[in-house]
Amino acid sequence: MDIVVKGRKTEVPERFRKHVAEKLKLEKIQKLDGKVISLDVEVSKEPNPRQADRCDRVEITLRSRGPVIRAEAAASDPYAALDLAAEKLDARLRKQHDKRHTRRGARRLTAAEVADHVPDAATLDVNGHAVHDEEPDAVPTKKIGSLEIKGDGPLVVREKTHVASPMTLDQALYEMELVGHDFYLFIDSETKEPSVVYRRHAYDYGVIHLSTDPMVTQAQPPAAGGTLGG
Repeated sequence: MDIVVKGRKTEVPERFRKHVAEKLKLEKIQKLDGKVISLDVEVSKEPNPRQADRCDRVEITLRSRGPVIRAEAAASDPYAALDLAAEKLDARLRKQHDKRHTRRGARRLTAAEVADHVPDAATLDVNGHAVHDEEPDAVPTKKIGSLEIKGDGPLVVREKTHVASPMTLDQALYEMELVGHDFYLFIDSETKEPSVVYRRHAYDYGVIHLSTDPMVTQAQPPAAGGTLGG
């Protein structure tokens, strides 16, 4: 397995690529998770001078046969951001490793107890993506997905589509903690409907379930087209 380093709207120098290989020791990672499939490192840069103290962002994504583990951090330079993100990744890897090795003969953690092991959390928007409190200086009119953004509107959209397998509420809470988010969108294995778990105040959790309104479904007009009579 190799480490894939890529830049989003920025160039990644060879020196930094070598530093990533030295910082993220594959042997150490594989000891904690022997089923690692891929390890991706994405580097991005914020051009806004008002964000100089966190202009460089590093996101590490580890995919294995288990849950995806993600860690990200921002700092004044990419090397410092990498150090912070690597520490978060190590903490989450160890958390998953400890849970895997203590699962036999041990009871499962409740939702309230899971919060005791949270290393940190990021804030997400309605699409489940991290919000970095970035305010563009000038945004021209443009089309993003099905939305049109004009002028200096505060709306910033980053559209992604993910394939998801149905899971229980407990598993959704567990995976939310692994990626370090306050929200987690999943397909409920019981209802087969999209649901969202989220972190509330203190150590409480909430869950939102979506279901199709039968009245709206019945009110939909029939599909256009049909058989032509002869």
